[in-house]
Amino acid sequence: MWLRRAFFWWLFPAAVVLPAWLLAGWIAFDASGWALLWVLFLAMPSVFVAQLILAFLVRARSSVRIMRAVSWWDVLGFGVWHALVIATGLFSATWFAPVLVMALFVAVALFWLTLWQLFREARDGARAYLRAADGTAYLPPPQQQPQPKASETPVIVVVERTPDA
Repeated sequence: MWLRRAFFWWLFPAAVVLPAWLLAGWIAFDASGWALLWVLFLAMPSVFVAQLILAFLVRARSSVRIMRAVSWWDVLGFGVWHALVIATGLFSATWFAPVLVMALFVAVALFWLTLWQLFREARDGARAYLRAADGTAYLPPPQQQPQPKASETPVIVVVERTPDA
């Protein structure tokens, strides 16, 4: 559970840290000037926007907001994608292109995974939790059955008569 909660808190800082890592990797691993253009104009904005979109999609799920933890699918997807982004920032000439392509495919797959989880949770009628003033979550009471219409129920009219005195 601690790992899932750690990923929950890591989602938004990752939108800043991962693009910064790409720039730091360009500096540390002495990549070319063309790589700098790629990093500044494509990679950093793309990773930033993609991470923000994915983080908002994950946090849109009620189960994530209630438990303050992402699902194991999210841990797997974000773990693989972040590892590939970090590996891309190493700028190794031998495996830069395959890692970049894999990172792109994993980002797209992660987008569809988060959408699938969001729609599945909404479609299955996920539990609607309410929160009390002290933050305690509870289930709302079940809705009452609708009352039948007046025409469907028999009507009994009782006329009261006063005794003649």
